[in-house]
Amino acid sequence: MREVNVKDLIPVVKKLCIDANYYMGEDVINKIREFQDREESETGREVLGILLENYELAAREKMPICQDTGIAVTFVEIGQDVHLVGGDFTEAINEGVRQGYLDGYLRKSMVDDPIIDRVNTKDNTPAIIYTDIVPGDKIKITVAPKGGGSENMSEVKMMKAADGIEGVIDFVVDRIKRSGGNPCPPIVVGVGLGGNFEQSALLAKKSLLRRLDEENPDPKWAKVEKEMLEKINNLGIGPQGLGGRTTALGVFILSKPCHIASMPVAVNVQCHAARHKSAII
Repeated sequence: MREVNVKDLIPVVKKLCIDANYYMGEDVINKIREFQDREESETGREVLGILLENYELAAREKMPICQDTGIAVTFVEIGQDVHLVGGDFTEAINEGVRQGYLDGYLRKSMVDDPIIDRVNTKDNTPAIIYTDIVPGDKIKITVAPKGGGSENMSEVKMMKAADGIEGVIDFVVDRIKRSGGNPCPPIVVGVGLGGNFEQSALLAKKSLLRRLDEENPDPKWAKVEKEMLEKINNLGIGPQGLGGRTTALGVFILSKPCHIASMPVAVNVQCHAARHKSAII
């Protein structure tokens, strides 16, 4: 058994919040360059070039990639041989977020009540925290800031098994068509299949943690992802909704078993700022 003081999590979470918002991953940068080379729209190519310049500027000047620095969605994999000591785990994660958003000059977007008293919490807490117990004696923390514009374009649908894979593809493509330029394309599309109502949404969110240069390890889903991506890019929405064939950089699917009477499908849309950083303790 390995003891880890929860206070050791605070500086790690703080740094992840800042780094995720300042430094775009090379996989995203390379994928945008790849699409820029084959984009048919002159405006689309220009927009993609501006995005690349923005990433470079943000990294050089140490400033946020986007003004919407998002909800601090935090995934924590805790080894089953780890014993957390020294305080409250959830509060430690929130303290890391608090320090990261204050010291990193990141926009605070959380309100303490969803409807009646929408008062800003002024430090971007509470974070959205998901935990998984895994083998080993390490802790892996991933912070994935999620902006409101793309999150608002997400959707869960309880489909029938008889709808089949074509029904799923139609639903996902239609969701992106209805989104238009709202989620700041080029987007990354996360799709969660199976489980139940809430697990499908979590699967869609988790799928967005995959690198853009990694193919789905399951060939059958890799094929479906490519088909969805092609259909989405044929919609003509284009970069920032200004037209072109680069509406999405990738489609990622995660699936789980489900009830015989159900076929839950969730779509979680990520904007071009596909931000996530990880660290292992």
